[in-house]
Amino acid sequence: MPERYYGIRHHGPGSARAVIRALEEQRPDILLVEGPPEADELIEWVADDRLQPPVALLGYAADNPRRAAFWPFAVFSPEWQAIRWAVANGVPVRFFDLPFAYRFIPRKPTADAEADPRGDKPAEPDPNKPEAQPGADQSGTQTPTLDSLPGADGGGAGAEARSPGAPDAEGLGDGESAEDDGPMPGPPAPELRPVDPIGELAAAAGYDDPERWWEDVVEHRQAPAFEAIEEAMTAVRAGALEDPYDLVREAHMRTVLRQERRNHDEIAVVCGAWHVPALRAKVTAAHDAALLKRVRRRGKVRFTWVPWTYGRLASWQGYGAGVDSPGWYHHLFTTTDEVVPRWLVSAAHVLREEGVDTSSAHVIEATRLAEALATMRGRPLAGLAEVTDAAGSVLCEGDDLRLQLIGRRLVVGERLGEVPDGVPTVPLARDLEARQRAARLKPSALDRALDLDLRKDTDLARSHLLHQLRCLDVPWGEPAERRGSTGTFREEWSLRWQPEFSIRLVEVSGLGTTVVAAATAQVTNAAAKATTLADVTALLETCLLANLPGARPAVLRALDARAAEDADVTHLMAAIPALARTVRYGDVRRSDVASVAAVVRGLLARVYAALPPAASALSDEAATDLRDHIDAVHSAVALLGDEAERTRWLDTLTALTTRDDLHGLLAGRLTRLLHDAGRLSTDDAGIRLGRALTAGVPAATGAAWVEGFLAGGGLLLMHDDALLRLVDTWLAAIPPEAFTEVLPLLRRTFGTFATGERRGIGERVAGGGTTRTATAVLDHDTARLALPTLSALLGRRIE
Repeated sequence: MPERYYGIRHHGPGSARAVIRALEEQRPDILLVEGPPEADELIEWVADDRLQPPVALLGYAADNPRRAAFWPFAVFSPEWQAIRWAVANGVPVRFFDLPFAYRFIPRKPTADAEADPRGDKPAEPDPNKPEAQPGADQSGTQTPTLDSLPGADGGGAGAEARSPGAPDAEGLGDGESAEDDGPMPGPPAPELRPVDPIGELAAAAGYDDPERWWEDVVEHRQAPAFEAIEEAMTAVRAGALEDPYDLVREAHMRTVLRQERRNHDEIAVVCGAWHVPALRAKVTAAHDAALLKRVRRRGKVRFTWVPWTYGRLASWQGYGAGVDSPGWYHHLFTTTDEVVPRWLVSAAHVLREEGVDTSSAHVIEATRLAEALATMRGRPLAGLAEVTDAAGSVLCEGDDLRLQLIGRRLVVGERLGEVPDGVPTVPLARDLEARQRAARLKPSALDRALDLDLRKDTDLARSHLLHQLRCLDVPWGEPAERRGSTGTFREEWSLRWQPEFSIRLVEVSGLGTTVVAAATAQVTNAAAKATTLADVTALLETCLLANLPGARPAVLRALDARAAEDADVTHLMAAIPALARTVRYGDVRRSDVASVAAVVRGLLARVYAALPPAASALSDEAATDLRDHIDAVHSAVALLGDEAERTRWLDTLTALTTRDDLHGLLAGRLTRLLHDAGRLSTDDAGIRLGRALTAGVPAATGAAWVEGFLAGGGLLLMHDDALLRLVDTWLAAIPPEAFTEVLPLLRRTFGTFATGERRGIGERVAGGGTTRTATAVLDHDTARLALPTLSALLGRRIE
């Protein structure tokens, strides 16, 4: 036979070992691998040791990069090892799956899509024939297990998991599409029975866990079993309806095989085991040509290598051709001896990094337990289930959180691949790589905390880069809450690189060849489309944070235009905080903010004039909204550090407090702001509070005034007896029928106080910190009812 078929399981370490041994034995003239043929020119990079898996081929449409897909490889992927072997031995390699460009063509139902691959006549289902069930072929014969098949005395090949009716997500039969275009030719087939070959074979062998079955029959054996796998796939596939997309793919594969047979005597074919029966089938060239006429190449596609992660390789993240435990499979493939002890040593190391005491005795006992469990369960060797149970019992001492940590760090793994310089890619991605090296920021799949001191050149460059990437919707870094210093020169970030960022870089590459140019264009375009003043001011702050001076003129022009058109005082006030931050932090970031300061002064002047009329006759909701804007502007004016502006702002607030129609919430809040700013003494503030809490003022109005006044926190009440006495007396005098009405406002007000503040206020009231004594409000008759209960609790009689 001119070719040999090696049906593998995508990302199966047993398949990878078996393929290498088989290729060494066959020594083929050419290697055909299931994958996108447009990526053939990138195969040579596999020989470069700097290309470190996990990596993925990224394919995308040149005219619409959002239409993209990945083909991931791990070090234990059979395709990766086969290509590595071929490149090292000078054997030509070719991807021979259906070209990726065909994915983008609208599909129409065709009769040929359901054609029988063994002839030209469309296959029609037999209504009298029962639907095939998992674990049985159409004749009712039980699907054989590897142990019962010819050549089953060895393991090492596996099957790709398939779901007819849908493309392989991320598998090397197809890619994970960033914008799914649906299945290939053929009508919708909701009646197709999803097929999981490994699951069916495991069930036929009496296993409830396909991964455990895979370990027992493949990972714990050394001899290849490609013939057994092919026979098993033939039986499973006979019991399932065909996927029209697979029929077209396999027609193309057979066409490539016919071409290669003319030029080579020894052909090695590495593909998902699901496809092997179809590739061996006797099908005419005319039949395949008829199927392939239904698709056409449309548009140009490009390919590159990008880093990948084991987290994305895990099937639980929606990857149809993935595996549950890529970290464990990596360990199985790369560890030649003492597999279980070495794994448990790694688990102990993970726990020690988190401060958990784990000794060598723990590892020894866990190893013994794992081996004993394998014997009790009748398994040839301890597998992932046994080492997990042993680690949970011995190393983790039954702590599920520790076990989850081992699962995340080891079972799945947090490895991120590397791609060398020189791999064809868009200039924007190249510039980002150079910026990352210059800033000494290496992408990682792990969450990483980054604390920046903007007074340092390197940290400032890092901040600029992270903000520029956020402008491009590449959130490699997310700003974190400051835990320590509140200085303006500090920034804290949480970093984590995601493979999807590679697609986004391709998408925005048309905006510029460098990160700065692309971010500048993005902000400029956003300024032209901004519809509110707040949106534009946020962009102006972005220009400062990301160091984009080229975008600032366009943003300032948009700001002038929006400010001139917008007469709503709340919109003007919403724009000021971001601008004030820009002015305040400009010196830290070494930016010229003189033009921004002029804009802030102009907006403040308009606010001074428009705020008094806007503060009259407000509803509760409008008053709350205006209160929030006043607070924000008050903080912004303080940030500016301009004493003249601060004086004008406080004058405006002072004038507002004299209005009779001012909402109680605003009156109380403005009084508090003026008191904290030194414009009102405590006595003056107490007089205003007393007026608001007099008997003639409705309880709801008084509660709103208190809410506004105390919104700054409870320290004022803790340290001022006069104010505390006023509030306490007012609360005690609220009539029962009105108390229910004001209670939500009071709870909302006092609920914002810190726990220590509430405790301190309560202690002052209970300890006589106010002039209202306990006897003045104590109802002796009611208190006497509690005495029997207190006596029982304390064990002595209370009178």
